[in-house]
Amino acid sequence: MPTASSAPARSYYAASAAAAPERVALAGEVTSDVCVIGGGFTGVSSALHLAERGYRVVLLESARIGFGASGRNGGQIVNSYSRDMDVIAAKYGETTAKALGSMAFEGNRIIRERVATYGIECDLKDGNLFAACTDSQYRGLVEHRALWNRYGHEALELLEGETYRREIGSDRYVGALLDHSGGHLHPLNLVLGEAAALESQGGTIFEHSPVTEIVHGDPVVVKTSAGSVRARQVVVAGNAYAKGLLPALEGKSIPCGTQVVATAPLDETTARRLLPFDRCVEDCNYLLDYYRLSRDRRLIYGGGVTYGGRSPADIEGAIRPNLEKTFPELRGVKIDYAWSGNFLLTLNRLPQFGRINTNVYYAQGYSGHGVTATHLAGRLMAEALSDDVERFDAFADIPHSPFPGGRLFRVPATALGAWYYGLRDRLGR
Repeated sequence: MPTASSAPARSYYAASAAAAPERVALAGEVTSDVCVIGGGFTGVSSALHLAERGYRVVLLESARIGFGASGRNGGQIVNSYSRDMDVIAAKYGETTAKALGSMAFEGNRIIRERVATYGIECDLKDGNLFAACTDSQYRGLVEHRALWNRYGHEALELLEGETYRREIGSDRYVGALLDHSGGHLHPLNLVLGEAAALESQGGTIFEHSPVTEIVHGDPVVVKTSAGSVRARQVVVAGNAYAKGLLPALEGKSIPCGTQVVATAPLDETTARRLLPFDRCVEDCNYLLDYYRLSRDRRLIYGGGVTYGGRSPADIEGAIRPNLEKTFPELRGVKIDYAWSGNFLLTLNRLPQFGRINTNVYYAQGYSGHGVTATHLAGRLMAEALSDDVERFDAFADIPHSPFPGGRLFRVPATALGAWYYGLRDRLGR
């Protein structure tokens, strides 16, 4: 194998993205029914659902569409939430668990509906795997399958013992759970396609328009440095990049960075040996690894968490050891791209939905399950703004506590907890 190279700053997704127009920045005053703040999955999904219902929608993005986590993530379509239904039932009651369980697999379906309806080219492929590194993790997958079955999700196949090797060319695991309904895709192309769909439905997008202030009232005035939007309703959808817009929530969430690399293209024989059916994989560790193949047969491999949203100085150096542990035959493989991006973590690992002064809505904090949960959030947001609040409020009624240590100490406190669980991973517990 060739020796490792230094990685360019740009992500593989940015380098391989479909052509997209660069929208102008907001200048002057405009009016709309709804102003959406944030051009990632939550914002674009919400805006598209609203435009399809006939709302006049203006979307403000501080950089470019898909700039944040929506355009940098692992591209895996993983069902449900970052907390499983038994935990939700134990903590918040059966009524809440039933409500959330009925929606747990909807985000996946929405993505597929969007791709089909609007002809979005985003390399959509079927199937995702949860890979167990220990016997106890495999027992957890058995329970996981039974739990999801109780909520009507039956597209799951247990791969016991060596049978997982038909799917993954690695000796790192003891078994796996295959979700046939899951999948993977090029996330930046998905959000770019959805933004184009929004415009086809009459929505307006302004890029390079960071919001400086939200003036609450009726209407709400959303200000940027060069203009403003007057709207009857506002959706705040900046997630980890919405600093300062939702001050009451900032102590109840924490931005976290995750790192991803993409190798040079692999030859077809090697690619088939690593992932014979071209599915995506995540392991069951607390500090998990995740990977998949791109359309041009690059291995896209991610993992690790940095609390507070900072990127490590050497992303390749942080990811390469686990990549080579999983696939020793890739030792020394050339890394063409290495990047990071921030997601928003909540203490209970469930999304934060809510409203301020009856006409400013927000959804954020998907805690690592953003690809599917954001698409569900967009539909629920459109329902709520249309006075159908039942499903939105199933999330909004969940209480969220601040992280221990307050704003000053939440990062080191969370990192200490992660160190503990990382130690458990290493000890195989």
